[in-house]
Amino acid sequence: MFIMPRPGDALLIIDMQNDFLPGGALPVPGGNELIPLINKQATLGFTTVVASRDWHPENHCSFIGSGGKWPPHCVKETNGAAFAPSLLLPPGTHILSKGTYPECESYSAFKDENGTSTGLEGSLRSYSIRRVFLCGVALDYCVKASALDSVKAGFETHLLPDLTRSIGKAMDTLEFLWGHDVRIE
Repeated sequence: MFIMPRPGDALLIIDMQNDFLPGGALPVPGGNELIPLINKQATLGFTTVVASRDWHPENHCSFIGSGGKWPPHCVKETNGAAFAPSLLLPPGTHILSKGTYPECESYSAFKDENGTSTGLEGSLRSYSIRRVFLCGVALDYCVKASALDSVKAGFETHLLPDLTRSIGKAMDTLEFLWGHDVRIE
């Protein structure tokens, strides 16, 4: 279940925020169960750890009131947008905000739906990263999109399925990712 990293490896923690956990605006079932597992994985020697977060303006296009399909969630500077209090990010963790433009959805930690880069690919390359390991929520949305973009960027991409949770059927997403060159650990 846990990976012992080597030089050139990065851990990408996707959206472990209060609104995606039980009691939040858009909870992912079992998301809170991941926190101790992600905490342990993050301490096993990754020199590069990135934690992404939705950081939406109040009028984000994904919100029902703006014509989207989701309830308002992860509005910047709110408790719902904060990382889970028990998530222990190692010193030096890079925090990456996404979904910051009101008119554009952004599931992936690499780029938004219009193709505008978040800067993650360049940052990983500046640290000579070759392999990316993904965990977090939701497997069938933000984790999936980030994994696919990681592959497209040329990184050897690994998904840690025991460290993810899904809104829908996880097996469908895992099979899809496997078919798109994502290695399932």
